[in-house]
Amino acid sequence: MVNLQKAVEAENYALAAELRDEINKLEVESLAASANALVYENIQYAFRLVYSGVICGMDPVCCISSSLRESACIDKLTRGSNQPFYQVLVDVHVDPDLLVAYVPEENLLAPDGPNKGRFDHPYLSFLFYGIDAAGDFIPIKQLREKYNRPRHEVPPIDEDA
Repeated sequence: MVNLQKAVEAENYALAAELRDEINKLEVESLAASANALVYENIQYAFRLVYSGVICGMDPVCCISSSLRESACIDKLTRGSNQPFYQVLVDVHVDPDLLVAYVPEENLLAPDGPNKGRFDHPYLSFLFYGIDAAGDFIPIKQLREKYNRPRHEVPPIDEDA
């Protein structure tokens, strides 16, 4: 932060922009590390509960330690640990003690249609701008860049038109 302030005071805006972007990147990585820490802390719950959630991240294969894999019975899954695993924000109204779950792809079920019901989680405002007209969460720029996804949202329907 001191270097950023010095760059602004020196009117070196290119350097200030680089430093700002680096700080933003570090903030996102820090949030992701915190979410991952919670995921690994809560892994024992991820395979026994049925809950609604919002995906906020993924690993191409299971990235937990072998001892946690054993306790979570990962090898008993149809596709084992060699499948994508997702970090899922769990609705605090469903389970207030489980903030983030680590869920194998084979255990995910997509909703039949848009779910515009209530969903609360303390990390929503850090990871998503809000919800679009279709009921989909709009991820922040850093999440979209991390997973190389374009911004997409369904605009609200203008009922006056």
